[in-house]
Amino acid sequence: MTTTVPVDPGTIPPHALRRVIETALEEDAPWGDVTSEALIPADATATAILAARESGVFAGGTVFAAVMVAVDPSVETVLHVRDGARFAAGDVLATVHGSARSVLRAERVALNLAQRMSGIATVTARYVAAVEGTRARIADTRKTTPGLRALERYAVRCGGGHNHRTSLSDAVLAKDNHLAVLAARGVPIGDAITAARERLGHTVHVEVEVDRLDQVEPVVAAGVDTIMLDNFTPEQLVAGVAAVAGRAVVEASGGVSLETVAAIAATGVDVVSVGALTHSARALDLGLDIAVSDGAVGVPSPSVSPAAPGRG
Repeated sequence: MTTTVPVDPGTIPPHALRRVIETALEEDAPWGDVTSEALIPADATATAILAARESGVFAGGTVFAAVMVAVDPSVETVLHVRDGARFAAGDVLATVHGSARSVLRAERVALNLAQRMSGIATVTARYVAAVEGTRARIADTRKTTPGLRALERYAVRCGGGHNHRTSLSDAVLAKDNHLAVLAARGVPIGDAITAARERLGHTVHVEVEVDRLDQVEPVVAAGVDTIMLDNFTPEQLVAGVAAVAGRAVVEASGGVSLETVAAIAATGVDVVSVGALTHSARALDLGLDIAVSDGAVGVPSPSVSPAAPGRG
């Protein structure tokens, strides 16, 4: 049985998806697939089944299908599980039919992306479940795989999590090294925030990371939108939330794991940012196996029924 994580993950920007797929395919088969072209007749067709070898949360179904189409527009992919849906080991996630050479050429890239994204969605869902009943949102960080950020952020949303800023261009986030430079020049953080506000205007989100309780008041008083309490103990987080007193969004970061996240969320913070969602997620075990070759016409029904509407 499949159930859907209660969040709409939205979409992946088309230009970002196209760039990832083009780069990955060029890397994997820069001059073609020598093996398939040598062994497989050009007119051979095949039907392949994408199946789960372990349970998890699906992400990257549309990416999987897009890789197939990028290799060969005539390849047809039918998705049986929606992005954001839970699945069990043995479930059929998608069926692919088309040129055997095309399916084989697309296989590794399509699997790599779907496995990576489903792994991220699965671990995100675990963090989201761990903070259920608190006000805290689970958010990702910029600790993403270079070139795959758009896909990995989408996978976080599939798991029920939220996205932090997309890039350095999106918002002000002054971290410890920024503060170190300001301190070396004798510039108080409050003055720097005020000056930045005047230059940037009210539409730019401003966040500052602090690692001591005595830094909270000057930062909040300067008018930040979000204050990040970095590597605070749960007791210090409670004190930090009280000091902010609703004047800014409170984010907790550092030292977050599945074992600690519930206690962190229970302190009253608004956001818990977790680098592990993307930098440490394990690729989920999915497999693509040829089920029928040559004789198949069209896409057959999967060996298990696809998820009913509303179930995934």
